[in-house]
Amino acid sequence: MAYDKFTTLTSSVVPLPIENVDTDQIIPARFLKATERKGFGDNLFRDWRYNSDNTIKEDFPLNDKKYSGKILVGGKNFGSGSSREHAAWAIYDYGFRCVVSSFFADIFRNNCLNIGVLPVQVSASFLKEIFEAVAANADTQLTVDLPQQTITIVPSGKQEKFDINAYKKANMTNGYDDIDYLLNIKEDIREFALNRPL
Repeated sequence: MAYDKFTTLTSSVVPLPIENVDTDQIIPARFLKATERKGFGDNLFRDWRYNSDNTIKEDFPLNDKKYSGKILVGGKNFGSGSSREHAAWAIYDYGFRCVVSSFFADIFRNNCLNIGVLPVQVSASFLKEIFEAVAANADTQLTVDLPQQTITIVPSGKQEKFDINAYKKANMTNGYDDIDYLLNIKEDIREFALNRPL
């Protein structure tokens, strides 16, 4: 399933300064029955966003009207726990296109990259600067430049580089998942197969 191309994103952010956010907190297990990637955003952080009587928890960042944007900024060790792809699906379906943290669980990071959510890992000190900037001004924007592999706090101009696998980077800039990539090179694959000695 193809997704939107990711090159450069400038957006305000939703801050979630909580460490060790696991995939069951991102999307509780009781919501994993669907097999398509649609509808999971409604239940993103369900137990943190709503009380047991389904009333909204006003003080949770995703419910706070002063925060908005396509970038979610989380604490250290974001996406730990089970390997459920649904956690990345929920983040994408909610409308986030980038998640920033000082550390990601490997499986969660790969699940994000497979569906068009860019996980940007920054230093602990840079993450702290982002949280401080957003605390001072909820409208603070970040610019994430995938081709240059940089993230910038727009008001201050402070910038940091981030790493990404070259294959995943190419896929994201083209809007490809793994199947799209193979379909894009099918002629090369056919030519290789025809010219392979028997």
